Amino acid sequence: MSTEYQPAGAAAPEPDAGRFWVREMPYLAILIMTVGGVAYGAMTRSPLATYWELVALVSFAVGIFSGWSKAADKDERVRLLWTQVLHWGAFLAAMNLVFLPSVQAVADADSTSLVVLLLLALGTFVAGVHTASWRMCLNGVVMALCVPAVAWLDQSALFVALAAVVLVAVAGLVLWARSRV
Repeated sequence: MSTEYQPAGAAAPEPDAGRFWVREMPYLAILIMTVGGVAYGAMTRSPLATYWELVALVSFAVGIFSGWSKAADKDERVRLLWTQVLHWGAFLAAMNLVFLPSVQAVADADSTSLVVLLLLALGTFVAGVHTASWRMCLNGVVMALCVPAVAWLDQSALFVALAAVVLVAVAGLVLWARSRV
């Protein structure tokens, strides 16, 4: 075990890559779960209330994880817990209002998914503000940017499919031409 002395103001040693991924994994998990939920919802054309509740609970846990080390004492940690419980409880209540049968009667699965994604983006961003976590705020911004992207992709499915066919055809021609040389 090395106990090297470092003067005040000296740069801390660089963390290794393993610690970087461990530190970033909770935030990446939220993004992966969000993208997976949007993709699955788009494919099945059905609302995924239970799945989005799970994503909210994971975001709740990551919010507490983000703010825990910044809380200096017991009182700040209790405040963090109550703030996050109330914050994500309000989000879950709003999300469940979107899944009510009376709302589902006038909204299709695509619009429901976009509304829930927008609510989740807002909830994640505000949780980042409460916990002073720029990573949570960035997750919220990325989720919010996914809303218009998903809407565009949904409206442009034929264009995206045509572009994919053209790319595959061009790649096939290039490979065929190289194999003949």
